[in-house]
Amino acid sequence: MDLLDWHRETLSARRLALLVKHLPRDSALNRELYGEAAEWSVSDHLLAAAVDHLAAANWMFASVNSEEGDQPEPPAPVPRPSYDDGEAPVAEPAPEPAPSGATPSAVQLARFFG
Repeated sequence: MDLLDWHRETLSARRLALLVKHLPRDSALNRELYGEAAEWSVSDHLLAAAVDHLAAANWMFASVNSEEGDQPEPPAPVPRPSYDDGEAPVAEPAPEPAPSGATPSAVQLARFFG
């Protein structure tokens, strides 16, 4: 696939947008946009939460069954990828498709490539 095909008008903007939108999780673009977070799936986040909860439950059990001065340290949570704005990335809604055969406007191009 050659990106110049889009410029030569042999590749539609819609097709290009779909190709970019459905890149694999480990693609270079997703790694550049989301860093380490691109490699974390929902299952990975749920597994990390389960490990944290089990560690907390074990810590509480040990705390309750130990002497007053012999309290264990609370467990450290499983390290998770950091997000710049503090929240996990959310997919943006798809842009409005241009009418068939119409050339995309400058605003649509800036939104697509921005």
